[in-house]
Amino acid sequence: MADNGDEEYRIKEGDYVVLKRGDIYKAVQIQTRKKVIFEKQWFFLDNAVGHLYSTTFEIVSGGTLQPQARKSTDSSSDAKEAGTDNRNILDDGKSQKLTRDDIETLKEQGLKGQEIIQQLIDNSSTFRDKTEYAQDKYIKKKKKKYENTVTILKPSCRILAMMYHGREPGKICHLRYDTLSQMLTLANIHAGSKVLVFETCAGLVLGSVMDRMGGYGSVIQMYPGGGPVRAGVESFGFPAHFHNMLHDFPICHVNALLAGTLDTTAKDISSSDSKQSDVAAEEEQTQPEAKQQDSPEEQSMETNTGTDDGQDQEKEEKERRKEAKAQEKKVKLEEKRKKLAAAAALLEGRNADGLVIASRFHPCPVLMSLLKFLSPSRPFVVYSQYKEPLIECYTKLREQGGTVNLRLTDTWLRHYQVLPNRTHPVLLMSGGGGYLLSGTTIATDRSKPPGPQRVEEPAPKRPKLTDAVV
Repeated sequence: MADNGDEEYRIKEGDYVVLKRGDIYKAVQIQTRKKVIFEKQWFFLDNAVGHLYSTTFEIVSGGTLQPQARKSTDSSSDAKEAGTDNRNILDDGKSQKLTRDDIETLKEQGLKGQEIIQQLIDNSSTFRDKTEYAQDKYIKKKKKKYENTVTILKPSCRILAMMYHGREPGKICHLRYDTLSQMLTLANIHAGSKVLVFETCAGLVLGSVMDRMGGYGSVIQMYPGGGPVRAGVESFGFPAHFHNMLHDFPICHVNALLAGTLDTTAKDISSSDSKQSDVAAEEEQTQPEAKQQDSPEEQSMETNTGTDDGQDQEKEEKERRKEAKAQEKKVKLEEKRKKLAAAAALLEGRNADGLVIASRFHPCPVLMSLLKFLSPSRPFVVYSQYKEPLIECYTKLREQGGTVNLRLTDTWLRHYQVLPNRTHPVLLMSGGGGYLLSGTTIATDRSKPPGPQRVEEPAPKRPKLTDAVV
């Protein structure tokens, strides 16, 4: 079926893929007999297994996928008549003879998308009067509406960024794919490095950093709240060894780690979790007691019928379940403590190679804290949808010192249509891709403040001016 060298480029069961139709994307996992709904159509992905990525499939009856046959030329464009001017064409809605019911009847008869488009062209009274460019635009519009095709792509940073930005831009803080590529470049993300990542973009930035590193090095995710969010990382479909380099550390423990008061061996770190589990266990114990107290008549009925043995068995089962749950919680807390200790050991060296921040929170306090974990002469980059928070970061960094080459930039992106005699910018474009603050850390001498050096600069210029006057 395929050579051994093509296995990584072929779709396999369990892979994460991206479905594409036009400019619409959706990330799914290949599972047998699982119904997938995409653009108001349902189908199964079973027949896609074994085919190459970027293959276009046609959705046939029953929701099965069939590889679309390659066409050398478009049948609707062979020797077609075209007009020279569109000014005399009236868009009154009466040029198309086929009604909606007729089109639905054609679909029920089993006609494919291309055949329906040909019927629309034949029954249009104004198609032949349109110019060649207008005819191509008409055919393209009808293909988008009536052709039941879907393309399966391999996930990548650019594709997933376009998917999130097109469907749910608020989840990724309106981060555009060109801005994401600049972040990876400015932060000098490469294999074998140690990178700190603080993001609230559904894991898209974290997954892009892991993809650029190729599974080599270490990534420490600084997360707010109760746990890290990695929905976007799963969509990349990384192998198992990629997750071995991923560590997580709560942002609330950063100050304690910097002060040297964080004790990863103590139980205080997971005290909140243990307290919540104890409260839940107490509630589970008090609920059956309350039920028994509220229903004395039921108790008397049970004692009269002699169901004491059944109650004892139920109590034993409940106790076993409680013990199993308590054991599972202990194991989870121990694993969490070990992960926290491993991440703290990586941070204590304060020798990270890069810092990436893309968050909906104000970046200034986070940036000032995490910069202390970077080695000298290492890059950092901060993304924000608005420029005002980054201006505040820029001002504080200039006052504090320890950084050089500070730059606050924004990106401007516009797509172009490139066609013969029709090359022009696309009318609709993105209003803004956010703002980036980048710079490089340096080693500073803490004994001398950076302020007085600027005051002493004009001193050597004064003697020269007096000599010139004399």
